[in-house]
Amino acid sequence: MNEKNYSPAHFIGRELSWLEFNQRVIDEAVTDTNPVFERMKFLSIAASNLDEFFMIRVASIWDQIDAGYMGLDAAGLNPLEQISAITARVRVMMRTMYDVLRSCILPELYKNGIRLVDSKDLTAEQAAFLDVYFDASIYPVLTPMAVDAARPFPLIYNRSLNLGLLLENENGDEPIFATVQVPSGLERLIRLPSETGMDFMLLEDAIALKIDKLFVGQKVLCCHAYRITRNADLSIDEDDAVDLLQEIEKQLKKRRWGNAVRLEIDQRADSRLVTVLEDALELEAGDAYPINGPINLDFLMKQIYPLSGFEAFKYPPYKPRELQLDDDESLFSHIRRTDVMLYHPYDSFDPVVNFIRLAARDKNVLAIKQTLYRVSGDSPIVQALMEAADAGKQVTVLLELKARFDEENNIHWGRRLERAGAHVIYGIAKLKTHSKIALVVRKEDDGIRRYLHLGTGNYNDVTARIYTDHGFFTCDPVLCDDASAFFNMLTGLSQPPTLKKLIFAPNRLREELLMRIDHEAENARAGRKGEIFAKMNSLVDEEVIRHLYDASSAGVKIRLIVRGICCLRPGIPGISDNIRVRSIVGRYLEHSRIFCFHADGRREVYLSSADWMPRNLDRRVELMFPIEKPMLRDRLYDLMELQWKDNRKACELTASGKYEHLMPAEGEDPVCAQEILMKNKRK
Repeated sequence: MNEKNYSPAHFIGRELSWLEFNQRVIDEAVTDTNPVFERMKFLSIAASNLDEFFMIRVASIWDQIDAGYMGLDAAGLNPLEQISAITARVRVMMRTMYDVLRSCILPELYKNGIRLVDSKDLTAEQAAFLDVYFDASIYPVLTPMAVDAARPFPLIYNRSLNLGLLLENENGDEPIFATVQVPSGLERLIRLPSETGMDFMLLEDAIALKIDKLFVGQKVLCCHAYRITRNADLSIDEDDAVDLLQEIEKQLKKRRWGNAVRLEIDQRADSRLVTVLEDALELEAGDAYPINGPINLDFLMKQIYPLSGFEAFKYPPYKPRELQLDDDESLFSHIRRTDVMLYHPYDSFDPVVNFIRLAARDKNVLAIKQTLYRVSGDSPIVQALMEAADAGKQVTVLLELKARFDEENNIHWGRRLERAGAHVIYGIAKLKTHSKIALVVRKEDDGIRRYLHLGTGNYNDVTARIYTDHGFFTCDPVLCDDASAFFNMLTGLSQPPTLKKLIFAPNRLREELLMRIDHEAENARAGRKGEIFAKMNSLVDEEVIRHLYDASSAGVKIRLIVRGICCLRPGIPGISDNIRVRSIVGRYLEHSRIFCFHADGRREVYLSSADWMPRNLDRRVELMFPIEKPMLRDRLYDLMELQWKDNRKACELTASGKYEHLMPAEGEDPVCAQEILMKNKRK
């Protein structure tokens, strides 16, 4: 490959690209054709996304700045320039979020009987109820903390909601700062008596209304809600960690008090209060974000969305398609007869759960080996693995402790699995095990047979209802041989094996991907057809992008469906004018990774657990596997074509780095791929 010299102008910054993805989530909250409860859910998701973005991505940039690092990213921005661009974009984004909350969502909820009540709108009955409720249930939990020479500034926990106050100083000096943490153990919304619907008051508003009870004899000059976001990226030295499990448990506690990276505060707050907080938390002036509405929108999802009686304002319920087995046919015999490909959530996740559950209860099953990255809080798969271990089967689980924000859940399940008798391996040093693979070894009349499940998404029965992912069952002896060798490498520290069909990172996945991209380019240069059609969550890796640019320059037609971050800039004349990029954000989170190559007319199609990011290709254990049966391979390609035709929930990335919503052309039928797949689940 004759790689060209590409300039920063040919790349989009990772963080800014992620923010544009979050904007597409916000756009779904703005879209008035979505039911109001779903719009509310999208808004809550966008706010939660921003929390994680600040805790991890923004925090890591500040770490670079604090370390004096001023290197440029692929788009040519140094860390300070990145922070400046992020701050400007997030301010606009948050204004949009709260504008849609105040002007659209809350009025729509009010119209349908749900009201957030302000203190000045309380009826006499509600005020009396609040007096009793505050004294009995709120007041005993509160701890007012003032700051003076004898009382230092208190520790404010990450993402905790607080009330900041200024109290009059009797000496006439600067006001005294005080703070009250809003109790996280109490419901954020207080249900008030009402004869006309459902009236709620925010817990922080109720506390602010009664704040004088906490500061008796003091004059409260102002009282406003605030919340800080702290650096929550774990810093683990795996070389020095004698016990990774204990080290991660220790680091988890530090998440509550990492360096502050953002202050959200009521926009009506006294400027003196903002200054006190900025100084105490060692924040820059740009790190304070004034909020015109309730701080932290998770109550929308946690308390309002689950309310019963409002199903008409949500997406219609959807029942996934069940895997059809012949009479008296077990799942094992069905897999022996034919490869099975499932597309969740259009296809039920139950066969995946039943695969492990059946293996646990089948007297002929000798062993189960599985990787787990993120599992649900009450995981039926882990329950089945414990049942299998308790029954005396050999159960080996590689449980990734470093799955961000799932560490505590995974530690919990790991210990329970160990108590049940399973062999638990807590990840691999310096790598995250992100692959999705389960192998069942069974004794049958004709000898030992292995059954294999591979997937693009987690073994999580909850997210499988809202994430689109592919799962694949097979008895293919070559793939099963590869799977056994793969597990032996993970558990036995053996040298990376030479596999025939499975391709894994960090050993060969990058090289194999680049080789296939370059092959399409070579064909195009020789006047033959070159085509790449791929779907993933994120495209960040600079080397992969450069190879895609080279392929585009050679004449390869490249179509990419990238849900989230895309650092590739399409449509640059002579560079990427043969590349088009689209993103779909809808009812379900698009999570599958599908890679299609023309391959001299053979059409090679792969599924993978990996995105095209440095972390997936270099720092994680990932798998890519071929779909070889023509019927299944064609089904995947047809699915990609359907999603490419989407003109309802799809956006196209332009050379400017902005996304344009696709609309049906004149005379063209509207196409929403997710809706079509719900109606015709065999696509």
